[in-house]
Amino acid sequence: MPLKAFSRDIEIYIKSRYGLICIETVEEERAEEVIRHIAFSMDMAFAKWCPATGLTMHYSNTPIDKTKDILSAVEELENVSFGGIWFCAGLHDGFEKSLNSQTIFNMVKKLAKSTGAIVMVGDNHNIPDRIKPYAAFVKLPLPGKVELHRMIKGVIRDLESKMKVHVDISQDDAERMVNNLSGLTFVEAQKVVTKAIVEDGMLTADDIARIVESKKNIIAKEGVLEYYSAPDGKAETMDTVAGLDSLKAWLEKRKKILTSPNEAKKYGLDFPKGILLLGVPGTGKSLSAKAVAREWGLPLLKMDTSALYNKFIGETEKNFKRAMTVAEKMSPVILWIDEIEKAFSQGDSTMDGGLSQRVLGTFLSWLQDRNGRVFIMATANDIAKLPPELLRKGRFDEIFFVDLPSAASREKIFEIQLKKRGQDHSGFDLRGLSMKSEGFSGAEIEQVVLSALYTAFSDGEKLTAAHIEKEITSTQPLSVTRAEDISAMRQWADGRAVKV
Repeated sequence: MPLKAFSRDIEIYIKSRYGLICIETVEEERAEEVIRHIAFSMDMAFAKWCPATGLTMHYSNTPIDKTKDILSAVEELENVSFGGIWFCAGLHDGFEKSLNSQTIFNMVKKLAKSTGAIVMVGDNHNIPDRIKPYAAFVKLPLPGKVELHRMIKGVIRDLESKMKVHVDISQDDAERMVNNLSGLTFVEAQKVVTKAIVEDGMLTADDIARIVESKKNIIAKEGVLEYYSAPDGKAETMDTVAGLDSLKAWLEKRKKILTSPNEAKKYGLDFPKGILLLGVPGTGKSLSAKAVAREWGLPLLKMDTSALYNKFIGETEKNFKRAMTVAEKMSPVILWIDEIEKAFSQGDSTMDGGLSQRVLGTFLSWLQDRNGRVFIMATANDIAKLPPELLRKGRFDEIFFVDLPSAASREKIFEIQLKKRGQDHSGFDLRGLSMKSEGFSGAEIEQVVLSALYTAFSDGEKLTAAHIEKEITSTQPLSVTRAEDISAMRQWADGRAVKV
């Protein structure tokens, strides 16, 4: 939602006599600026309350005495005869408990009968049931391109008053810079640009790489998403993934929608939702996510499922929603959810107070209603742990089953792994190695080649097929140690997923 649409919605809620407006955001200062502007544009009084200073009216810089307690501040506002917008910042558990008070309830009902509202800002609102009929809920959008362009100009102007700044950036470079800032809050983006200029006193096209690196660090702090910029020529491509012909063909057909979105619209085509890759561990599912990002020239966001859940109440949902918001704002982007069963595995929801079910519900709703061009590549190794709701038709564009590689694919994997480590594959009997490694996954073949190289290096010898064959015979692949599990996977996938 653009900021303009957000402001319009707030105005409509106020005119519709909602006594309480709850804004979901971590940007309290930016929210205050927007709400203050709305109040003045509607010719309404504006007051700000925060627990540190208390209540301050728009016509004064001095807080009203003895109003640091929210209930005291509301009692003070009750004496105001005219309607207004009362902006409340720093509202955490203490204020939300206060919402149960009769004082707050009376104030909300009073504002609902006039023109005005209490605007509550935070990132997780627990509103009592009796107040909900008078409350509206809205999310403050992250800054869009127009706001980011304006922010960059403002940073340059502010720094020029303190230091010498050299700006040498084309319109195209400025656009690229803004694209890489998308997904950050206003303050985060402002700090990234400021740091880029302060470091050398310049803002040039070279700073885009620095901004990308800073963005990686900021997103990493969230603890849920890991950011990979649009990969360069050294990254994995689909050529480095052996086999998976059905998957490659499916992806190739959808690649054009990125380069010709307007033409795709004429055909009635939307941006693809994503795919779910089920199958045996070590068969190239995760590698495919990186390769698709390279082929499509898109940045890649990886969700860290192990870091999704937080011991603090409400933090897990907050982290997850933040991750989804960032993914939307960075679009077009690929969102890689590795081992998705770890995030949404089905089990006894009473063990975690229903948290896993709530997070799953949030994710399913987001899959259905998400904004922006976010292509999901989800991988799973354990089908039994996936909730049936996630596998229902329409959640993903397609479900693929990735089995152990065929003889031809194993031959190709040996070639890829030998070339990757600077070995001349023409000196090896690849077909013979492929036959001897029947039932091996791609990851197991990689480890066989790596172990053989260690042995040859240790012995001061050149790598030979004999070294590799010895490692093959001493390895017990998953097809042996987990034969029953793999058989169950194949039975499940029969008729339910596209085999690659």
